[in-house]
Amino acid sequence: MEHLNHLFLEAGTLMFAGMVFVFTFLSLMIVFINVVLKQLAIKFPDAIIQTKPARSNQKTKQNVDGISPKVVTAITSAVTQYRKQHNQNSSTHKTK
Repeated sequence: MEHLNHLFLEAGTLMFAGMVFVFTFLSLMIVFINVVLKQLAIKFPDAIIQTKPARSNQKTKQNVDGISPKVVTAITSAVTQYRKQHNQNSSTHKTK
């Protein structure tokens, strides 16, 4: 039994040492990469991309801004007709 306890203690110690080693290695690698990237960013800065201003066309703005009044009137009258027909049909079914 004591032999088994000794084996578990040794396994736990090895596991803890391995975890500390991996944590330390990854932490140092992150610090090293950040230091190198800062030095490279100073030597090789990113290029500044200049964009052209977007052109504005009146035709596209009219189409995007809204729907023509004729289309709105046609949709409104179609919805009104549908509601009238639907209300008449549903009221006849309710009374039966």
